Amino acid sequence: MAENEMKVLVNEEEQYSLWPSYLDIPAGWEDTGVGGSREDCLAYVKEVWTDMRPRSLREQMAGAAGQASGK
Repeated sequence: MAENEMKVLVNEEEQYSLWPSYLDIPAGWEDTGVGGSREDCLAYVKEVWTDMRPRSLREQMAGAAGQASGK
């Protein structure tokens, strides 16, 4: 792969990152299978990462909302 090619990674909190394709994936991150130019990767992330809050915070807030409504 070319040195300027990127891949999109995601962590357990469903946060995304662009990563150079020639480097090993760091611990705690997984390859989404999406790769290519920086622009292509950014377009993908913009499409799928619509809520910037970490997954644990979203779940916590959803639980608090459920308790507030008496569920």
